Amino acid sequence: MAEVLGDPVSMRFYPHPLSLEETEAWVERNIGRSERDGLGLWAIVLRETGEVVGDCGAVLQQVDGSEELELGWHLHPAHQGHGYATEAAIAWRDHAFAATDRERLIALILEENVPSRRVAERIGMTIWKVAEFAGLPHLVYSIGRQVATPVGPAPAGRPRVVMSRPGWRDHGRSAAALYVGQPAQLPVSRGWVADELAI
Repeated sequence: MAEVLGDPVSMRFYPHPLSLEETEAWVERNIGRSERDGLGLWAIVLRETGEVVGDCGAVLQQVDGSEELELGWHLHPAHQGHGYATEAAIAWRDHAFAATDRERLIALILEENVPSRRVAERIGMTIWKVAEFAGLPHLVYSIGRQVATPVGPAPAGRPRVVMSRPGWRDHGRSAAALYVGQPAQLPVSRGWVADELAI
């Protein structure tokens, strides 16, 4: 994850690229989220190579005094433009609605972050409002449960990416993956082994 979160291009819409220590803390936070509520940001892993190319998931955020479930994603610039973030975001959208009683999901996106805005729009989100978040005005994209259409199996049953639960190897957890492009079930084990969250 350090290559993704430490990259100045992939992190250009954040205060700064993360150091190795900050990346380790990010992983620990997401392990905690995963253990606490089954959510969090999980690694996006290319199926064919096992390479970690980004992250995607759902996290609880306070927006205008209300708790909202946000979908978020980061992708290394070398792997942008291939639809990986959209694949992962669709799978997490479907899982978030299936696994929670939330009637709405959001995405907090800076207006100038055009690539993330495109992903949000591709998964059916529209601009709901503008809200201040982390000291900056953000577009709040949203999608309702009734609007979201779950995806079917990927062509030939072979999604291109898998979602890896953070820290499963280093912390003695079972391998769990959300298979992007197939009906979302979390966690599911497929017996594959890779060092998904190597720092």
